[in-house]
Amino acid sequence: MPLGTKYKHAIMANTYTQIHIQAVFAVQDRQNLIKNEWKDELYKYITGIIQNHEHKVLQINGMPDHIHILIGMRPTQSLSELMKQVKQDSSKWINTKGFVKGKFSWQAGFGAFSYSKSEVPNVINYIINQEHHHKTITFQEEYLQLLKEFNIEFDERYILKSVL
Repeated sequence: MPLGTKYKHAIMANTYTQIHIQAVFAVQDRQNLIKNEWKDELYKYITGIIQNHEHKVLQINGMPDHIHILIGMRPTQSLSELMKQVKQDSSKWINTKGFVKGKFSWQAGFGAFSYSKSEVPNVINYIINQEHHHKTITFQEEYLQLLKEFNIEFDERYILKSVL
C-alpha cells in the first residue's frame, strides 16, 4: 500500500465532520442556456459527479443562468477541486449531448457559503424555491446579497461578468 494511501486511511478513521456548503455558480456570461427540457438530467449528472467524490448532494436547483447546490462535504477533497470537477465534467457532458448551440461553459469561479445543521432545512427550501425568488430579484442581486450577508470581501470588477 502506498504511504499516502495508508496515511489517508489512518487519519480518516478518526475524522468526524459536519460540513454543509452551498455552492453557487453561473453560466458563462450569465447566458440563459440551461433549458427546462434537460435541466433535471443536468442536475442528476452533477449529483453523480459529487457523489462519485464521496460527498452528498442535499439539494440542487437553479435558473437558466445559474445553479445552487447544497453539499454535505467530506474532508477528503477541497471545495475548489470539487467545483473544478463539477464544472469541467458537466460542461463536457452538456457539449457532448449537444444541448446548446456553440460551446457551453461555466463562468470562472464560484460562491461558497457554509451553514450549521440547524440552517440546512431553510437553505434546502431556498434552493427549491429559486423560481419564486427570481420573480423579484436578479441573480446578480441575489449573489451580492449572499456575499454581503456572509461578510465576504469582494471586488465588484470581478463579480459576474457583464452579459454580452
